[in-house]
This record gives sequence, C-alpha cells and structure tokens, in this order.
Amino acid sequence: MGSVVPFKRFQPRQSWLWAALAVLFVVVTIFTQPSSSPSAAANNNKIVGHASVIDGDTIEIHGTRIRLFGIDAPEGGQTCTVHGKPFRCGQQAAFALADMIGNKTVECRPKDRDRYGRIVAVCLAGGKDLNAWLVANGLALAYRHYSTDYVGQEEQAAKSKLGMWQGDFIPPWEWRRGNRR
Repeated sequence: MGSVVPFKRFQPRQSWLWAALAVLFVVVTIFTQPSSSPSAAANNNKIVGHASVIDGDTIEIHGTRIRLFGIDAPEGGQTCTVHGKPFRCGQQAAFALADMIGNKTVECRPKDRDRYGRIVAVCLAGGKDLNAWLVANGLALAYRHYSTDYVGQEEQAAKSKLGMWQGDFIPPWEWRRGNRR
C-alpha cells in the first residue's frame, strides 16, 4: 500500500494575507469610484435642460435649483420707482428672464453651492450668458460681495439708464435685510 498524503489544512498564519488583500481591495474600490459629493457635482458637471424661472436670479432644471452666479436680482415682491410710480422690478426681472430663455436649452456651469444648498452657476441660453444679460439690461445688479465679474455690465446699464437704473431702487441685498421703502 502506498503512503497516504494527508490533506493539508489552511494554516491560520496565512489568513492574515487574505485579510490584507481584502482590505486592500476595499480601499482601492472606494478611492477609484467617481465622487458623487455635492462639491464634485457643483464643480465638474454641467447641468443642461429646459429651465423654469423661479425668480430673477434663480432657475430650476430637472428639479435642481440653480442660483445665478455673481448677480442679485430684485425679489419677486420688491418694487422700484420710475418717474415717481412704483413698478414690480422683481417680477419684471423674472418675466424678462423667462422670455429670454423661452424654449431654449439652458446650460449651467456650476461654480459653488450657496448656504441654502442651491448650485451657484453661470448659465447660458442659446450661447448667451444669462447672468451678464440680466445685469447689462438693468434687471439685476453685480453682486460684488461674491464676484466682480459683472461690474462692467452694471456700469454700462447705469450709464444707459436701463431697467432699474431708470429710477430709484433699493439693492436687493438691502431690501432682504428689511431696509424696504
């Protein structure tokens, strides 16, 4: 009879190697997955689609609220004065933005998130920068607290007396703080 070679059992001293390989696999898997964090979404991914206008500086695409970067439009209930007569400049800004967008596809290039969790972005419709267009037409102000990108458009709108610049208004950031007339 020949000799029987006993089945060699898995040795406990080798199990550390398998555990180390399993941990390494998990770590590599985690770090090679694409990030889905809000900051990654806000900085890397364009948002494209048909937009709904929420107000003069906020739109929504596919259920995502987007605040237009570097500008501040009057609030919906805010009024301005032209030739001594009040007009709803906030409502006018929202209607003008909706007309400008029309049925065009809007492309937003995220830059940040605001304190309300909204994406803050530069948005284009038909290749035209909506943020710049609103300021250039006196429908919004350059929001210098966050950016100076649209100061030139604001200065030109003021000089040409466009939109709000035709009369008197309170800057939207002051109006929100309660400094209403």
